[in-house]
Amino acid sequence: MKQDARPSGAMAAMTFSALALAAASGLAAPAWAETNETDQAKETKMIRHPYVGMWTTDDGHVRHELLPDGRYDEARGNRQSAYQGRYEVDGTHIEYWDDTGFTADGDFVDEDTLHHGGMILRRQ
Repeated sequence: MKQDARPSGAMAAMTFSALALAAASGLAAPAWAETNETDQAKETKMIRHPYVGMWTTDDGHVRHELLPDGRYDEARGNRQSAYQGRYEVDGTHIEYWDDTGFTADGDFVDEDTLHHGGMILRRQ
């Protein structure tokens, strides 16, 4: 059985750094690195993503925090972490998958406005 050569955990972070250094030095990356994006690379992309951060309704009742690791945490009123799950952004469209199995979506109208589930959320 062929073993997967991709690293995980702390090794992934060190490997990501090594790959970045190799790229900066003009060295070739391993074949798996060219075809399979590491979790660390995905998180690095999300940190720079323009929609990562806190989004709230004008009355502050609903608060979505889009985290850089592709997860979200939604608070409602006094209920912190009322909903949690993962999300993906494709252009200006966002898809949510709640940890309980519920799905939802929304659209970013501009860099400061998100329409989601009949609500308007604004960047904080």
